Amino acid sequence: MHLLDRRLLFVTGKGGVGKTSVAAALGMLAASQGKRTLVCEVDAKGNLADYLECGPVAFKASEVQPGLSVMAMDTEDSLKEYLSLQLKLPLLTRIGPVARTFDFMATAAPGVKEILTVGKLCWEVKERHYDLVVVDAPATGHVIAQLAAPQAINELVKVGRVRDQTRWMVDILADPALTAAVIVAAPEEMPVTESLELAERIATETDVQLAAVIVNKVLPELFGRGEEDVFDQLTTPEGAEALAAAVGGPVTPVLDGARLAVSLRRTRAQHLTRLREELPKGPEIIYVPYLFTRSHGLRATRTVAESLGAELGY
Repeated sequence: MHLLDRRLLFVTGKGGVGKTSVAAALGMLAASQGKRTLVCEVDAKGNLADYLECGPVAFKASEVQPGLSVMAMDTEDSLKEYLSLQLKLPLLTRIGPVARTFDFMATAAPGVKEILTVGKLCWEVKERHYDLVVVDAPATGHVIAQLAAPQAINELVKVGRVRDQTRWMVDILADPALTAAVIVAAPEEMPVTESLELAERIATETDVQLAAVIVNKVLPELFGRGEEDVFDQLTTPEGAEALAAAVGGPVTPVLDGARLAVSLRRTRAQHLTRLREELPKGPEIIYVPYLFTRSHGLRATRTVAESLGAELGY
């Protein structure tokens, strides 16, 4: 099935690989296909607003483009919403003592904050408020704790309201037609290594299916095989001198830059080969080209969305 046919996507990856950029672009792409889409920022220090050039992102979702809404996760607000929905407490009720109790529970019982985060996202899916929820999830290993929390508590608590409230989360997370994880990588040694390790952990420690690995910042191939000989000749002193005479100006900086780009492209190609060979069968590998821009705003996000659309066949 197509990646965007799911209802809930967790986008994760090593810091610095463009995770938020890809999450925003997936949301933009889905909205362009007519899907009511929510992009949720989980990291309190995230900068999703920069990628969509919108105002501050809050727990209450706001529409920033036709069909595309954004929100930022806040576990205390999620607790308030849960109490309102499940215990029928008004949202304006002062819950200071409850919040303090929650902080104590979250410290004493790891997994409570993760449940409130994942529970909010699964609730949006369950209630069909959106056709797709894209989660700008925590980097690398931190996402495992979130994805595994409902199942862990479901196994720990055998009866009662808590088990009832986690069982439906587990059902949503474990259904590959509804939920999937997406790893964002870069064609470099450490991101590829961490992506392979994360793929294994998702498979062994969670019930969520890994649907895709999106490789960001892929350099274009400047020359085909037939053109490499010509380029090699141009980079000799004689070739550079003849080229400079033909164009009427210095060409050494341009040739040096091209040589560096070719070298980087070949080195990164080796990491891509390793990723393809060692990644378990199942997840598709999607490539996003390197954007030669100093800042990443709405225009760059739209470019990434177009690249993803071309790769996914939209």
